[in-house]
Amino acid sequence: QVNLVESGGGLVQAGGSLRLSCAASGRTAGTYAMGWFRQAPGKERDFIALISWDGISTSYADSGKGRFTISRDNAKNTVYLQMNSLKPEDTAVYYCAAHRLYGLRSSKEYDYWGQGTQVTVSS
Repeated sequence: QVNLVESGGGLVQAGGSLRLSCAASGRTAGTYAMGWFRQAPGKERDFIALISWDGISTSYADSGKGRFTISRDNAKNTVYLQMNSLKPEDTAVYYCAAHRLYGLRSSKEYDYWGQGTQVTVSS
């Protein structure tokens, strides 16, 4: 069992930055691959980025390449999503998710989810 809690969302102007955090708890939380997803109103939950349990491997959706960076600190059981050069179309609820396997981009594959944190980018 892994419990996930996101934080760091908020309102930011276009071009600004935010860093989201996802605190994981559970005896084996540090052994899970982690992903970030987002969901805008009326849309599906989309993949943004993922990271292997050891932080060595990362992968990004085209929407975030060059602007978003995923990282993790297993000593703190926390995964981060640094978001720069934000655009109004980045507005969504952002979720972190955990899975034992690395490389999964479909939200349907993930076993554990946080409650989400709202990111709003104004133009």
